[in-house]
Amino acid sequence: MKQDTKIVSLGRDKKWTKGVINPPVFRASTVVFETMDDMRHAAKHKTQGEMFYGRRGTPTHFAFQAAIAELEGGVGTALYPSGAAAISACLLSFLKSGDHLLMVDSAYEPSRDLCDKLLAGLGIETTYYDPMIGAGIAALIRPNTKVLFLESPGSLTMEVQDVPTLCRIAHEQELVVMLDNTWASPINCRPFDMGVDISIQAATKYIVGHSDVMLGTATANARCWDQLRENSYLMGQTTSPDDVYLAARGLRTLGVRMAQHQKNALKVANWLQGRPEVDHLRHPAFATCPGHEFFKRDFSAANGLFSVVLKHGDLDAITAMVENMQHFKMGFSWGGYESLILGVFGIESIRTATRWDKTKPLLRLHVGLEDADDLIADLEAGFARFNAALAR
Repeated sequence: MKQDTKIVSLGRDKKWTKGVINPPVFRASTVVFETMDDMRHAAKHKTQGEMFYGRRGTPTHFAFQAAIAELEGGVGTALYPSGAAAISACLLSFLKSGDHLLMVDSAYEPSRDLCDKLLAGLGIETTYYDPMIGAGIAALIRPNTKVLFLESPGSLTMEVQDVPTLCRIAHEQELVVMLDNTWASPINCRPFDMGVDISIQAATKYIVGHSDVMLGTATANARCWDQLRENSYLMGQTTSPDDVYLAARGLRTLGVRMAQHQKNALKVANWLQGRPEVDHLRHPAFATCPGHEFFKRDFSAANGLFSVVLKHGDLDAITAMVENMQHFKMGFSWGGYESLILGVFGIESIRTATRWDKTKPLLRLHVGLEDADDLIADLEAGFARFNAALAR
């Protein structure tokens, strides 16, 4: 099947849908059995899509897990109540006291906090590395290094990593490679073809697509699936079938939404590139973004999320711009149908392996599904307020 057909078709086996179009919402804690043989059979096959206990999942969960696993190219998918929960469960499933973690310096800020606060307290040491390090990662691997964590493109600053090279070197030392793959969604790159062991999604974002559900997924290869599944279960990770239902419904339009997000974002980004206030774009599809060559090689498409580095500006000017937008709203997260804007300061405080020029403000945009011309007009009015504030 071609990808668009997969998006529509996967996870709709009759054993889960019972003949209707969408898998129904099965809410369950206790599952009752008629006979001892039935109970023993369920216990034996509890990891193979059999109803056993609510925390192991219901047909609502099984259908969605099967769809995500096949779209990403893995063996199995575990579900979590948020993307951050997926990241923490993956790390805790493969690290113990005395281990060493290599974490990309451009990671999502909560991932960094997890390392510095929770993992450090458990005796797990973290080294942050330059996202563009490539083959140089070999020099940072120690005898007790167990996990290499990637996020590509990186949070806020959008560096695209050389994932195949990093995976190859990590596997030479038997490390587990984890990738926060949220930017690509399950359809715009093939993480397992590049050597990734575990691909993590904040399904809250593009999979759900409507800014109304918190959900995380982690899809693993055969090497890591059993350990990830069982350790996540031991940590009590579980998700609401109602949330999973909404994610499964959002999944069906992922392809057309991603295509429109990309189309709108490219139009907005091309307009921004010509603005006198703009120093450069941090959009993986543009040559000014670090790792652009890897984006062209490893990704099939882009999306609506990118950053803009301005030549100059201060808090008052950025505030004047972002507080009065008509269509771009201020808010955390991204991946919904609506456009968002953030004025980002203090990046230098969350980078230790790389440097950031704090004199140049950064705007992070998520371009939604509105008309791109309306979004451009909104930004144009915003820059007028920005320049007026600078002139005062």
